[in-house]
Amino acid sequence: MIHVFAALKKYLIIPKLVRLSAAAPKDPLAAWDQYWGKVQTTGARGEVLWDSGDDHEMLGYVQALKTHLDPELPIIDVGCGNGTFSRRLARYFPHVLGVDVSANAVARARKDFDSRTPDEPDNVSYLVCDMTASGAGAPVAAALAAAGGGNEANIFIRGVLHVLDRSDQAALARNLRPLMGSRGRIFLVETNFPGNAVEYVSHLGATPRKIPAPLEAAIRGLPMPGRFGAAQREKAFPASHWDVIEDGPTTIETVPMKSATQAELIPGYFAVLRATAG
Repeated sequence: MIHVFAALKKYLIIPKLVRLSAAAPKDPLAAWDQYWGKVQTTGARGEVLWDSGDDHEMLGYVQALKTHLDPELPIIDVGCGNGTFSRRLARYFPHVLGVDVSANAVARARKDFDSRTPDEPDNVSYLVCDMTASGAGAPVAAALAAAGGGNEANIFIRGVLHVLDRSDQAALARNLRPLMGSRGRIFLVETNFPGNAVEYVSHLGATPRKIPAPLEAAIRGLPMPGRFGAAQREKAFPASHWDVIEDGPTTIETVPMKSATQAELIPGYFAVLRATAG
């Protein structure tokens, strides 16, 4: 019985979660731009929940990227945020185009890019664009062409689809197809936490008494996340238009919250996709 009460204790956080999430802007585009406009620091000691400040997660993707994605093609980092993964991808592809719906996010990405270390490559550019909007592919294609990227590209998506509703997931998928040509591939990785919202935030260190600051900022300012696994991928990227080359479980790393140095780990899902001819 004691164990049951201990397990249920975390649900005392519900009223606080309701109050915090009620403050988030109702328009997702405004929410993202407002969130990024408030960010002062990034990396392991920063405010951005999903930026661990460490290469460890990226290194876990390198083998799949090298195996399935054409290294001669540029790559589009969809939902690039502050550009951490854009800069890491630049070691493996001739050009990286980071795209985000938030102008403040792109401004932050450019600032972080300008302050990169001397050993970091410079083959990265950024673009403000809502990739779920009708016609979104045109400005992205133009930006790739201006960077000398040709008319085919790979796609990298991390932590974007799980915060979109089903219609926007489908719209994003439709907009990506023309950008890929016949050689491009999608590598996507998303959080796929099996529990409910209370269990999710508790997993990341939230208690009825305290919520870690990066997590609280996300709850207070951003759309409520869902999960994105194989079932959700089948709906967003239907078999009639997409082939799954490889997929499976992975781990998403966040900024440290329960300790000073150790990233929090979230169960995730990855997939490598190619567009069919149909």
